[in-house]
Amino acid sequence: MKHQHGISAFILCIILFLQLPLAYAYGESSPEDTREILQKSLSIVEIDHEIERITERQKQLAQQHETLSVQLQEQEEQIHIQQDRAGAVVRSYYTGERDSLLMTVLGARSFKDLFVLYDYYQIIIGRDQAVLDKYQVRYRNLQQTSTQIRQTTTELTEMKTNLQNQRERVVALQKEVDAQIATSGDAAAIQKLMDELTLYWENIGIYEVKRYFKALASAMQNLPDFIQKQNGGISTTGTTYTIRIGQDELNSFLRSQNSIFEDFAFQFNQDKIIASGQRDQLQLSIEGHYTVENEPQNSIRFHVDKLVFNQLELPDTTRRMLEKEFDLGFYPQKILSFVKATDVSTSEGILEVKLAISF
Repeated sequence: MKHQHGISAFILCIILFLQLPLAYAYGESSPEDTREILQKSLSIVEIDHEIERITERQKQLAQQHETLSVQLQEQEEQIHIQQDRAGAVVRSYYTGERDSLLMTVLGARSFKDLFVLYDYYQIIIGRDQAVLDKYQVRYRNLQQTSTQIRQTTTELTEMKTNLQNQRERVVALQKEVDAQIATSGDAAAIQKLMDELTLYWENIGIYEVKRYFKALASAMQNLPDFIQKQNGGISTTGTTYTIRIGQDELNSFLRSQNSIFEDFAFQFNQDKIIASGQRDQLQLSIEGHYTVENEPQNSIRFHVDKLVFNQLELPDTTRRMLEKEFDLGFYPQKILSFVKATDVSTSEGILEVKLAISF
């Protein structure tokens, strides 16, 4: 029922949108003006969701910060206790008390006394070592907790700034939309179109977009095996290896992985990758580029520079969200375990990755 309602909403959007050129003929809002309003409206919806994500993350970080602060206080109390004990042990060695104990062992008058005293000596030395080890563990835990607190403090500060910036973006966009609606000549129709677009996006659109991203992420997991099986896919010159993937080869591979890519294709251009397609009432275009990343591990990461849904460009917050949620990169060390990627580039129809032996 939810799906059917979303389709109905989208059909209504199409009908309203097709009527807009007629209004434009009478001097009212043009289709391009309307598209701009809808794009800003969709951006507001998505930035609002980003604000919700940031707010939720802030709450989690604040709770984590509070928990860590309590742990730090407890650890500081424990470290003082262990510090006193460790200090007493160190002083005993410095003042020669343990040497005297050793001399007592060595001065035993019989083997029986020697073994008994030696056992006592081992117990005392073992306890000393346990005290010192416990102090070291407490100290490391204290340092680790302090570092975590600093990290959460920094992240909270960054999130506070990000949240403020996103709220300012929403306010500014809303003012622009309100002003454009007021001068559109048919504010009620434009508002209706915005409402229906939002309904379609939140009930169907975002899930369809994520479905493509999920299918891409899943296929990329199998890309190393595909490359290994390709004749000439990997070439070598001395200690340098090169992987070359043609866009036709990649598209064939994707279609073998999931039928969703039957109407979806990648295109390699100079320093740019475009993936686009259309199915039913959904049009999707993804524009991006690859970079070599070494953290947390060597990989070829895909960055989304532009995302267009049904001719409406989505904001950067949506692109970043999808990048975090779905890994569209691949890992050369799954192809050759002894290499790492050093460079990646695209030219007309070709993706090329340079690899070097990793010592």
